[in-house]
Amino acid sequence: MRIALVFGISVMALSASAHGAAGPAPAATAPAALSAELAAANPFFQDWTTPFASPPFDIIRPEHFPPALERGMAEQLAEVRAIATNPEAPTFANTIEAMERTGALLTRTQLVFDNLTSSQTNDALQAIELDMAPKLAQHSSRIHLDGDLFARIDGLYRRRATLGLDEAQTRLLERYHLNFVRAGAQLDAAGKQRLAAVTEELATLTTTFGQNVLADEKSWQLVLDGEADLAGLPDFVRSAAAQAAKDRNLPGKHVITLSRSSIEPFLTFSARRDLRETAFKAWIARGDNGNATDNKALIARIVALRGERAKLLGFESFAAFKLADTMAKTPEAAQELMLKVWGPATARLEEERAMLQAQAAAEGMNEPIQAWDWRHYAEKVRKAKFDLDEAEVKPYFQLENIVQAAFDTATRLFGVSFTPRPDIPVYNPDVRMYEVKDRDGRHVGLFLQDNFARAEKRSGAWMSSYRDYRNLDGEVTPIISNNNNFAKGEPTLLSYDDAETLFHEFGHGLHGLLTKAKYPSQAGTNVMQDFVEFPSQVYEHWLSQPETLRKYARHHRTGEPLPQALLDRILAARTFNQGFATVEYLSSGLVDMALHDLPPGTEVDAAAFEAEALAKIGMPDGMVMRHRLPHFLHLFQGDSYAAGYYSYMWAEVLDADGFAAFKEAGDIFQPELAAKLHAIYSGGDTRDPMALYREFRGREPEIGALLKVRGLVPAGG
Repeated sequence: MRIALVFGISVMALSASAHGAAGPAPAATAPAALSAELAAANPFFQDWTTPFASPPFDIIRPEHFPPALERGMAEQLAEVRAIATNPEAPTFANTIEAMERTGALLTRTQLVFDNLTSSQTNDALQAIELDMAPKLAQHSSRIHLDGDLFARIDGLYRRRATLGLDEAQTRLLERYHLNFVRAGAQLDAAGKQRLAAVTEELATLTTTFGQNVLADEKSWQLVLDGEADLAGLPDFVRSAAAQAAKDRNLPGKHVITLSRSSIEPFLTFSARRDLRETAFKAWIARGDNGNATDNKALIARIVALRGERAKLLGFESFAAFKLADTMAKTPEAAQELMLKVWGPATARLEEERAMLQAQAAAEGMNEPIQAWDWRHYAEKVRKAKFDLDEAEVKPYFQLENIVQAAFDTATRLFGVSFTPRPDIPVYNPDVRMYEVKDRDGRHVGLFLQDNFARAEKRSGAWMSSYRDYRNLDGEVTPIISNNNNFAKGEPTLLSYDDAETLFHEFGHGLHGLLTKAKYPSQAGTNVMQDFVEFPSQVYEHWLSQPETLRKYARHHRTGEPLPQALLDRILAARTFNQGFATVEYLSSGLVDMALHDLPPGTEVDAAAFEAEALAKIGMPDGMVMRHRLPHFLHLFQGDSYAAGYYSYMWAEVLDADGFAAFKEAGDIFQPELAAKLHAIYSGGDTRDPMALYREFRGREPEIGALLKVRGLVPAGG
């Protein structure tokens, strides 16, 4: 996940998925109540003297954010009005480049705030988040709906071919114009007023949605009391559950939480079908418990407002509005891609189900396989079919080794190195800070890695930035972060999927770190939604390569490398259970697209719609979407992935086809290809993404590589 920027400011509603500053947090203080002394001590009003001007997390407190955000908005509005009312004729320099310079205080403050409210939240930060979300949305609307400003941008846009701009500048001007049009700049006064109100309400609703999901995740736990409750759990699951109990002040017990890194291993190994059912039902009921944190009414209102927004802007649906500015272009194109894969995926799933049902019957369980059974029996079949089980593999995937594998892969591909910097402040003791340098020893940026699950951190895994690269008035280097939610252990051992997630997010991180775009709006991950996942997903492929696994997959006790026989079994099993994984994902993507392709004004009952949409696509029995609507943060905590969850598969077509180029070359670090790939990571949004891809691959992508990677090609195909 990323923070989307335009002209230097975050235009996302404040993410309700982030979390607070280090140390005990005082209660939030209203800006008007701040003393002059406290205001003077606010770190956001001072130059940062930390190494590389990184955020001084050790002195940042919740009460610092409201006055800094308020002042930041006021300063930017003054800067924007000065541009809009400039008596000089509009030029690229005095309008577009000037806009890129606005909002320095707001950008610095909001990026820190958004990240902390995702990574280490508390009651004070959540209260500020709810208060500031509509204000920040209103602020964005005031800029986008400024008629004088748009007149200058529109005039430049119409004359763009005569301005002598380079390719990146032309694209920046075109993107500015499009962003303003999509934000309502061409509406009449009444339309602008209504769109601004819709935007503000959505900011509050999406913030509340995320906070509700986090509240449900924090409040639920399954306490395992005694050996009977622990039946079937291997040592690494018991160790993580013991640590979770300790974190929740239940020493001597074992606790399963709703963190994916906790509950999925439990569902995989627990011999207690009754407890698996209890845990699974709690997991899929987040946001759907009929209480104060129930999200179904919020979903109905969010969908209605998005539909109204689309209608105001002249689109037939929110999905049509959203995909008009993507590589896919239309909901039909995105749906066509997903349906091409849906058929092979469901066919493979039924083959897998037969194997699981046979395994269950052999153990005396003759009931149909249910959702809480799938992972459990899939692991048993994996062991029987490939002589492979996760408990055997995990000891070879120690967190520190996989981190080093990700770093060293980047060194070999792109010439960058990572040096620990424990002297630089961080917001939590578990966070690791690194300085990144290029092959000539020059400073590239800072990288924060926050790997462990905790109650005050939202679930999932994501990349974001504390500072984006820019080189408009001298080079400013980036500060990029990765968040994962691994179950902490002594040592922390990862599943193969966990290791792949780490590589995925690190691919996003490299996209932010390696950018050389002059303008902040074009830096790093500020690219089209369905292209942003390509740099992250293609990076995953280097984990699965034998030379990576032989070097970094080492037993955490003995240091012995992964045995060749075990490596062979791991690679042979990579496509096992891909029917299940693909159906889990695609069902979420298809329901997302169906929901957001509804005509504006359609009333939505979230529960009924989900059930009907799944029935329409033929969701196989015993399957549940990877993300049910009431806790689907991608869709309803901000709108970056609304009508956009398909983008992971769109990017997977690119990444499977793209990595195949290295395989065809016979060298996964082939220098010429690595240089072309580096151009994608460094290019940001300076060029059309398909042009960047064609330059790297020599042609447009083909879907065949995706089906092969997922093991969905029929035998002999």
